[in-house]
Amino acid sequence: MTIPQFPGGPGPGRPVKIDPADRAQLAEKPVSLRRIGALFAPYRLQIAVVVALIVASSVITLANPFLVRAVIDRAIPQQDVTLLVWAVIGMLAVTVAGSVLGVAQTWISTTVGQRIMHGLRTRVFAHLQRQSLGFFTRTRGGEIQSRLTNDIGGMQTVVTSTATSIASNVTTVVGTAVAMAVLSWRLSLLSLLVLPPAIWLTRRVARMRREITAQRQRTLADMQTQIEESLSVSGIALSKTLGAGPAMSQRFADTSARLSDLEVRSQLSGRWRMATMNIVFAAIPALLYLVAGLPATSGGMTIGTLVAFTGLQGALFRPLMSLLDVGVSVTASLALFSRIFEYLDLPVDIDDPERPVPMPRDRVHGTVTFDHVGFRYEGGDRHALDDIAIDVPAGSSLALVGETGSGKTTLASLVARLHDPTSGVVRIDGVDLRDITLAELSELVGVVSQETYLLHSTIRENLRHARPGVTDAEIEAAARAAQVHDLIASLPDGYGTVVGARGHRFSGGEKQRIAIARTLLRDPRILVLDEATSALDNETEAAVQRALDTVSAGRTTITIAHRLSTIRGADQIAVLDRGRIVERGSHDDLVALGGRYAALLARGERYALVRG
Repeated sequence: MTIPQFPGGPGPGRPVKIDPADRAQLAEKPVSLRRIGALFAPYRLQIAVVVALIVASSVITLANPFLVRAVIDRAIPQQDVTLLVWAVIGMLAVTVAGSVLGVAQTWISTTVGQRIMHGLRTRVFAHLQRQSLGFFTRTRGGEIQSRLTNDIGGMQTVVTSTATSIASNVTTVVGTAVAMAVLSWRLSLLSLLVLPPAIWLTRRVARMRREITAQRQRTLADMQTQIEESLSVSGIALSKTLGAGPAMSQRFADTSARLSDLEVRSQLSGRWRMATMNIVFAAIPALLYLVAGLPATSGGMTIGTLVAFTGLQGALFRPLMSLLDVGVSVTASLALFSRIFEYLDLPVDIDDPERPVPMPRDRVHGTVTFDHVGFRYEGGDRHALDDIAIDVPAGSSLALVGETGSGKTTLASLVARLHDPTSGVVRIDGVDLRDITLAELSELVGVVSQETYLLHSTIRENLRHARPGVTDAEIEAAARAAQVHDLIASLPDGYGTVVGARGHRFSGGEKQRIAIARTLLRDPRILVLDEATSALDNETEAAVQRALDTVSAGRTTITIAHRLSTIRGADQIAVLDRGRIVERGSHDDLVALGGRYAALLARGERYALVRG
């Protein structure tokens, strides 16, 4: 995603035409100026002060040409020392005052901008935290990161630079034009003739520069993507296992060569632009000197007036160029606001109820009821779950069995409200999950999944992530219960060991045990174990299973597993097929029935009880 540049002088990368992507964004998601204004409303006073400082700074700066004229035309020729001293003091005072006002304006505008950005950034992050899993499966991770960093970073430029730059440029152009007319109306008319072609030439060169810069940015983005994909832990592992290293190196070399070529062209186009501007800056004063020196057009102009006018003319070009690109800046700015507001306006599929039912932990028994539950994924062509009706009494255990894609994981995820059923109701102690706050539900239901995710932090912080206020003693107790304390203690840094990106420093079984310890720290009433021991060897699994059996005592446990040792001891087993329960009962009852469950056992496939 392109980060627009904004006014502040005709920099070499500044856009001179509206980006089609910005037009498309605003066409799809129009943004209300009133809504943008509401962000600035709490800072009306500070904004008013900034505008006053800009106007004052621009007006004060305009005094310099008149002081220069007084020095050249009167003070020096007439040897008026008093006037000369006061004029010099005035010049210094103007410079000091302009600098002080500029610092004050920058401090206030930057502070306001940062506060607005902080509010937006935290609001978007908190709102995204409330989105369902479905949103994150539909949306690229890079897109989310871009909105939070690039777009909001671009908006920071809008609120701290663009608005103040426009105000400053308007004030400067108007004030300078008035001052030029006061100094010499003849030279002012000449400027009206000379400026348009000069501006046209500069903008045309800038357009060429922008096209090359856009290509360079796209190529640079490709290179960054290659680096991210190829030099990550997973990328290196894939490259080595496929023997793709030479091909990836050649691909990177091709991209690098293309980038080098574009860098050369970019630098040359930049030099052409600077050369063009230098010609313009030299040509305009030269023409002014010519007109002022010809008897027919001078009109008795003094040298002081000419020098003062030339100074004003040179100061007019840059702000005028910026104002000509105001439409580009405004469109780019509105597109940024549109993209951020688009995320803030995302509906929350799974949210807290308006009138929640209190579910204090000490009063919850843990009975789970699936009342004719159905579920269909967005865009799915069939129901992932269909008319699931089963009770799991408090303190009992349910094992879910079935082929791949039968709906086991989907059913278990409904208990933690990672999804809401499209039909029917899931209840805890008779209360619809949708009537329980998400915070209370997360305290009641603990989940250990097959896909273990660890933060790039220490083991201690990964465990403390479950309960921020937990003590080191409680962390160690949970680690012992998960059969991972001895491993951690054997590490040089113990619980202070950094797990690495996504926990790659540890094996699958080690990560799984850390995840189990993390869940145990929450002490939930209901445990959902989605193949929690799938990554463990037989000996470790037996140890962890004993620990899970211990901590499961008195808790309601819903288990998705692939080994007989886990399934046999369940109070009831539900066999799923294509989202429906086709068999239900104890292990002995289902074996005696001789149906689907018995067939799974007889196959010896470790029962194909993989994630559904």
